[in-house]
Amino acid sequence: MAREIIHTDLAPAAIGAYSQAVKAGNTVYLSGQIPLDPATMTVVEGGFAAETHQVFKNLKAVCEAAGGDLNQIVKLNAYLTDLSNFATFNEVMAQYFSQPYPARAAVGVASLPKGVLVEAEAVLVLGE
Repeated sequence: MAREIIHTDLAPAAIGAYSQAVKAGNTVYLSGQIPLDPATMTVVEGGFAAETHQVFKNLKAVCEAAGGDLNQIVKLNAYLTDLSNFATFNEVMAQYFSQPYPARAAVGVASLPKGVLVEAEAVLVLGE
């Protein structure tokens, strides 16, 4: 099966050896997004909620570059450096998704790139 690399300037450029997303068939695997402003490649300020909003804006941009939208995400994995922020993550996520929500995991981690507080990756299925 052929694969297609998805890239958009509306999301942060990869800061390592990976693509923003890879499409295989009608499935798109989105790399983890951290709260970088794509224009400046700097971490957004304002704390956990602001960082989470930027993560979803970045995921949205990659979904759209692939020809889809956030509501076509079937699986979302979230990584939080402090699980006490879990309720805030849920509140922000609900502003970007409609029910039924995707399957999801939320994992507490010791640290994330650039010292951010949150990262999320996803699997998108087009044509659903």
